Amino acid sequence: MQFFPTFEFNLITILFLFFAFMALINLLYTFVIYGRLAFFKEPAKLSDEQLPPVSIIIAARNESDNLYENLPYLLQQNYPEYEIIVINNQSIDDSAYLLNAFTQQFENVRVIEVSRSQHIKPGKKLPLTLGIKGAKYEHLLFIDADCKPTSNTWIKSMASNFVTGKELVIGYGPYTKEKGFLNRVIRFDTSWIAVSYFSMSLAKLPYMGVGRNMAYTKTLFNSVNGFKSHYSLPSGDDDLFIQEAAKKRNYAINLDQHSYSYSSPHSTWSGWIRQKTRHYSTSNRYSRFKKIMLGVYPASLLLVLFSFIILMFDADFRWLTLASFLFLTFLKWWIQGRCFIKLNENSFVKYLPLWDLFYTVLMPVIYYSSDKKEVNKW
Repeated sequence: MQFFPTFEFNLITILFLFFAFMALINLLYTFVIYGRLAFFKEPAKLSDEQLPPVSIIIAARNESDNLYENLPYLLQQNYPEYEIIVINNQSIDDSAYLLNAFTQQFENVRVIEVSRSQHIKPGKKLPLTLGIKGAKYEHLLFIDADCKPTSNTWIKSMASNFVTGKELVIGYGPYTKEKGFLNRVIRFDTSWIAVSYFSMSLAKLPYMGVGRNMAYTKTLFNSVNGFKSHYSLPSGDDDLFIQEAAKKRNYAINLDQHSYSYSSPHSTWSGWIRQKTRHYSTSNRYSRFKKIMLGVYPASLLLVLFSFIILMFDADFRWLTLASFLFLTFLKWWIQGRCFIKLNENSFVKYLPLWDLFYTVLMPVIYYSSDKKEVNKW
């Protein structure tokens, strides 16, 4: 067995050099971007005496069942001063009656009713704006009606990041664990996206968060004119807003497991793909540089995989190629595994290289096969 091949100027040598170059790019991206999250250490946070009063804002439409189940968890939060504002957006279920009962019982629950109108654009931006304008406090915390905080210190964990100079806090919103392969795919997708946006934020390239678990100040919202620049799009209240508002280290990420906001995932492939399509609808508004940065890792990995398969059929380059591929795989496994452990997603670490390859192939298929014009449902 000959480990090192004879390098001659031919097509197979060029292919190996291409494979090596793509592998190097993939590895450098892993260390430079994901490595920031893998070795991230939580900075100092506000003490209990410094915590600001907080307005929790929930935009809800036909969410009576979820509000009935999840509002009690918000009302049981261990936090000195906060209010809950629910914007009941054109609901036709029993939300109004349910919310009226909550306001009668709890002084810190407020409701803003949005009447039905065919002139109101789909999406959460109008109700969120109304909630922000009506909020009593400067510091705002956002969650969806179908989400449940993982602890009664959720508000405290998020708000404690509002140290001097920080106006935006990016949190994590995982999905609950259920049976089935689809559930694992959805949870991996959510975890991988979180690894990406947390890592990019640490690299001073913030591009998104999740609207079901983020916090920012009313002053910051007004400084970028709210959602005005992308109001025509149903989505974008999280990613496009962050790209406008996150500047000069005015943001923080929160990895504390007590700050997570869990929600139930879709139970069908079609429902999940529709959700992904809605998220993709804002991608054409991203800057060219951020598009390139987000595409470097999957593109280089696909090219590595493609050239690796071809080189495996060549006896001269087979063993060097295999060794190089395994070296790349194990180094990435170490770095990315640490990222998943940071998010308490340990169950994916064991088979992470396989998930990485599967996901890298699956996402382009979903992206290019989806109809990104069908995004008008909320």
